[in-house]
Amino acid sequence: MGRHFGNLAKVRHIITYSLSPFEQRAFPNYFSKGIPNVWRRVTSSFFKVAPPMILMYLTYSWGNSVHQQGKRKNPADYENNQ
Repeated sequence: MGRHFGNLAKVRHIITYSLSPFEQRAFPNYFSKGIPNVWRRVTSSFFKVAPPMILMYLTYSWGNSVHQQGKRKNPADYENNQ
């Protein structure tokens, strides 16, 4: 009843090649090319990403401190209370 998952379509004139998973290398050139590439990409985008993040952190912390100060009671309002 119907076709199996691997045979859903019949494709003609296309040659496909595959490599056994046992013959592939999981992390080729990981230490020699991968880590230096990550470092290069981080350092190239640091000055594009860091200033807005720092600005947003400062704005957030300033807003939280203003909110905490607004929630406090003024002790001068309760000096003559008995």
